[in-house]
Amino acid sequence: GSDLNLQYSVVRYVLFCPVKEIYRIKLPGPAKLGEGKPENQNHAIIFTRGEALQTIDMNQDNYLEEALKMRNLLEEFNENHGIRPPTILGVREHIFTGSVSSLAWFMSNQETSFVTIGQRVLANPLKVRFHYGHPDVFDRIFHITRGGISKASCGINLSEDIFAGFNSTLRRGNVTHHEYIQVGKGRDVGLNQISLFEAKVACGNGEQVLSRDIYRLGHRFDFFRMLSCYFTTVGFYVSSMMVVIIVYVFLYGRLYLALSGLEFAIMKQARMRGNRALEAAMGSQSIVQLGLLMALPMFMEIGLERGFRSALGDFIIMQLQLCAVFFTFSLGTKSHYFGRTILHGGAKYRATGRGFVVRHVKFAENYRMYSRSHFVKGLELMLLLVVYELYGDVATDSTAYVLLTSSMWFLVITWLFAPFLFNPSGFEWQKVVDDWDDWNKWISSRGGIGVPANKAWESWWEEEQEHLLSTGIIGRIWEIILSLRFFMFQYGIMYHLNISNGNKSISIYGLSWLVTVAVVLVLKGGIYGKKEI
Repeated sequence: GSDLNLQYSVVRYVLFCPVKEIYRIKLPGPAKLGEGKPENQNHAIIFTRGEALQTIDMNQDNYLEEALKMRNLLEEFNENHGIRPPTILGVREHIFTGSVSSLAWFMSNQETSFVTIGQRVLANPLKVRFHYGHPDVFDRIFHITRGGISKASCGINLSEDIFAGFNSTLRRGNVTHHEYIQVGKGRDVGLNQISLFEAKVACGNGEQVLSRDIYRLGHRFDFFRMLSCYFTTVGFYVSSMMVVIIVYVFLYGRLYLALSGLEFAIMKQARMRGNRALEAAMGSQSIVQLGLLMALPMFMEIGLERGFRSALGDFIIMQLQLCAVFFTFSLGTKSHYFGRTILHGGAKYRATGRGFVVRHVKFAENYRMYSRSHFVKGLELMLLLVVYELYGDVATDSTAYVLLTSSMWFLVITWLFAPFLFNPSGFEWQKVVDDWDDWNKWISSRGGIGVPANKAWESWWEEEQEHLLSTGIIGRIWEIILSLRFFMFQYGIMYHLNISNGNKSISIYGLSWLVTVAVVLVLKGGIYGKKEI
């Protein structure tokens, strides 16, 4: 009858045989309406008791010697940590998966620096530390009377953990950080797992920009605390996106100067007047960035814990293991998913699996995952660099051209080849042949209703365009505006080809459009003909 549709939260002892039921509480509806993890915490918190509550993720592990320090940690609730009593006690983590692979080691060092020197500064003196899904200890009475420790709305609360810190701070709480106790944690070890996790966090930060919590914090913090909150939350992803946007603006601006002849005129005038400062500025605007400032917290923390000789050795080994390639590739992941969420929304949970096995990933899987975020962008930037080398006036001076574009060539090579460089057995010939056969089968398969994306190219393409169907009018307008850059490229390149013979007539541009339309019609005809057959 109707009892079959009732929902209950049940606590059981699994050590007994048969399983012994302890409590059963009737729920008003399904236990999962929003995001999975916060819903699970919300319906399980009713069985907790006591004054303190520690959150432990499934990929975390406690140690016996650390458990003996729990009494000291709980005493921190009675200590003076400022004007307001502590409501969340932050705990550091020990990443134990760093020895699995080079990528796992990079993530381990990055995470270690964040949960130590990073959160130490966030808690004091900046006072902008929040909850990041780590094994923090909550003041249970404080939070259970103020909405709980999790917000579970779909989409907007994709990064569910940090909203507990937002909520605690907005309600006059205080978040501290303590490093004499730690909890073990296993991080992602494969490139695809790491990329999925970073995509999920980037989408979550995109949703945070739209949330009322960030709005209220920004209006209630003082100026310095507001800037600290911005640059340690959504500001980091805004800066990452701005780096990629600046690369596009710089290259398209340079391309416009080269194709329009302005660069030649500026350089010619500079040489005639002997203005070496202007000529040098035109040839060296882009400085090679090695990311040393980003690695400084990691270097300092390893130096404090294990000595600066060990820190220097680890830093050199990381460079030899191409950590710069990995972090540059991660920059593309963060900027793509953060920007897409800002424009179109559609943030969703991406399960990484937290698998421990390092396996060979097929080419088709890498293509599906990184095509929109890295490969297409990398090919576009490479095309811009090649055209600029052919038609730019600065390119005649090889030294100036290298200074101008070396960091951008590094970005292009990283985005195009990093997934294959870090792929286990990626250069084994038999696996390359198998990957080619698998990709050829996938690209040739027809899509349709019920055909998953990993079986047919058409199904994958439709999934990649889903966010455009649900976006708003502003997102559509911006998508059109950003796509207009290709018309500028086409317009400029047409008048530099040999077929124009120096003719600047508009008919040359019209002829290029006729060729483009003809090629599209031929391709469409071939696709429809194949479907009919």
